[in-house]
Amino acid sequence: MRKILISTAVAGGVLAAATAQAADKVTIQLKWVADAQFAGYFVAKDKGFYKEANLDVTIKPGGPDVAPEQVIAAGGADVVVDWLPAALAAREKGVPLVNISQTFQRSGLELTCLKSSGIKSPKDFPGHTLGVWFAGNEYPFLSWMAKLNIPTDGGPKGVKVLKQGFNVDPLLQHQADCISTMTYNEYWQIIEAGVKPEDLIVFKYSDEGVATLEDSLYAIGDKLKDAAFSAKLARFVAASDRGWEYAIQHPDEAVKIVLDNDTTGAQTEVHQKHMMAEVAKLITDSKNPLGYLNPADFDRTVSILLSSKSTPVITKKPEGAWTHAVYEESKKTWTPPAAK
Repeated sequence: MRKILISTAVAGGVLAAATAQAADKVTIQLKWVADAQFAGYFVAKDKGFYKEANLDVTIKPGGPDVAPEQVIAAGGADVVVDWLPAALAAREKGVPLVNISQTFQRSGLELTCLKSSGIKSPKDFPGHTLGVWFAGNEYPFLSWMAKLNIPTDGGPKGVKVLKQGFNVDPLLQHQADCISTMTYNEYWQIIEAGVKPEDLIVFKYSDEGVATLEDSLYAIGDKLKDAAFSAKLARFVAASDRGWEYAIQHPDEAVKIVLDNDTTGAQTEVHQKHMMAEVAKLITDSKNPLGYLNPADFDRTVSILLSSKSTPVITKKPEGAWTHAVYEESKKTWTPPAAK
């Protein structure tokens, strides 16, 4: 009997070890540094949702010198967080990115201006300096200016484009009349720096009819043809969505988890709480459940990107740039709450 017990214990240990070794590795490259913009992934790892899905997930923070499209093209990640305009631009240049899950259902991009600049509406932009992010984030802006027929060459009838760093200094230091901001991040940096909301005028891309899809998950199309890889990503999407749902329901705890993963030491609890509240608004949607890419939203983004005749972001409508297969498979693991 003692031998049987020992054998059973040994067998159990071997099985446990085998199970631990069997966890599938997934590396995700974020679009920016560790903050509440990506709370769902950090929460999913911290709460053990990835582990429950038999996944060993590595989360790679981004930064000003990190282009997710280049990282995944070089084999540095299995999945990346990116904006659709940047993903489609990269796809047209030969990186076969495919949208497998749409995290943000609404756009958080905006142009924030000082009222003292005299700008009251977009028609007042000419003659002013506008701060714009590049590295793929400039595409919605260029499409917007094309729609308004406003040149971006710095001429008298156009605007001067300031290549904005990923901060709000150009506005605070009066180097630009308007700068690019996100509802959940840079806008609050301006407020936290002491500028009063009544001293600002904000133009949201969604209000101007030029909002494009932002944070989504992308994988390389050729790799998705591998059933095992696709199934692994489906489990990753399901666990990530669980993480997002938990983060939205428990924002204070999510912020603490984010701060625990901040290696820069630059994040503050006050700012991250602002971020978490605003990010939640972009994820929850009246039409679409968490993670679902609405084809109509995709087509709208493509139409906006094709709108510029002189400097189009993409030159033709992409084919095969998104799939519902991973999303549908992920629902077999975890079903997201119904849309409200």
